Amino acid sequence: MERGMLWFKCAAMHDPVRPVLKRQAALGWEAKNRKVDLVIERPFKGEELLHRMKGWFTADVYEAAEVIKKYGVLKTLDDYHLVVETKDVNSMKALSEDLKKTFGEEVWVERIEKRSLE
Repeated sequence: MERGMLWFKCAAMHDPVRPVLKRQAALGWEAKNRKVDLVIERPFKGEELLHRMKGWFTADVYEAAEVIKKYGVLKTLDDYHLVVETKDVNSMKALSEDLKKTFGEEVWVERIEKRSLE
């Protein structure tokens, strides 16, 4: 398995940015006839987090997600980082080439090097 950070060009400032989860989503209920105090907090899943970024990047996040699905999956790592996971280095390289062909300099993946825990 290989992991990579997904980078986009910011629509406002045109510099490299990547989606991260700053805090969990808080979901709750309102009842018509009573008070409901239940709140569920959970992080967004990978593709869900990317879709929430629509309009903030120069590239279409839905189209980027479709390209990524051909080679791997989007995940949130440590409930903070949006990463792409592929089965091997060749899939990561193919994804990188497809992103470059489809989006030019607007979207790219930066492979996370594996390190020994010595």
